[in-house]
Amino acid sequence: MATEYGRAGVLGMLTPQANTTVEPEFRALLPPDWAMINARLTSARGSIEERLVDYADRFAETCGQFANAPLSAIAIGCTGASYLIGREAEARILAGIEARHGVPVYSAATAVVAAMRALAARRIGLVSPYPEGLDAACAAYWEGHGLTVTAKAAVGAETAAFHPIYAMAGAACLDALRSLQGGDCEAVILLGTGMPTLAPLLAVAGRGGPPAISCNLALAWAACDGARAETLPAWIAGAGWGDRLARLYPAALGAET
Repeated sequence: MATEYGRAGVLGMLTPQANTTVEPEFRALLPPDWAMINARLTSARGSIEERLVDYADRFAETCGQFANAPLSAIAIGCTGASYLIGREAEARILAGIEARHGVPVYSAATAVVAAMRALAARRIGLVSPYPEGLDAACAAYWEGHGLTVTAKAAVGAETAAFHPIYAMAGAACLDALRSLQGGDCEAVILLGTGMPTLAPLLAVAGRGGPPAISCNLALAWAACDGARAETLPAWIAGAGWGDRLARLYPAALGAET
């Protein structure tokens, strides 16, 4: 069934409750004639780790908010939960959602893994906004998928902000990304769906060095293109979405030099 908005596809997105980055970035990332409907992942748990696990426990339940909407794919805009529950539990949950809704389902983490395979990249560098505990779980998750973390750059945050990751500036992400461009990694992953990443990705695209990809970019590519390897280079280069980002959020691009 085609809808008036979303003739090419309708994406069902799960977004963490206070995340202010997924929806704006996907507004730029989604190709023409794609639409997105959103459901919020909510939890009253006290720590970030507890909330992330709680989100994962209720991924399938939250997808119920989409009811019988004619979705083309479901995307889970949350990476940290995947690290904490592990790849096997994640695979079971995603398979259950696919069976129920009859469409492909990608977490941000599985989309990144698909991107690394499409790039034939095994040695990776990480740009990380995470606290120490989540960083350790993150590295173990990627290594469980056959990837080797060869370098890492941390992105600092203002701890007084409403949420340190969501309040980060793209310039800080870009500085960390540039610090890994001369390393021996085969690809650089900008971690987390809450850290603003699109302007930094455009700033390094085509400048040499290993290809860089963020969790949101990988998730958009996988969900919209079915993780087709031949289309990934254009996504990394900013084809289409770079111009949309400039029109929608010129201030973000103006801050990246």
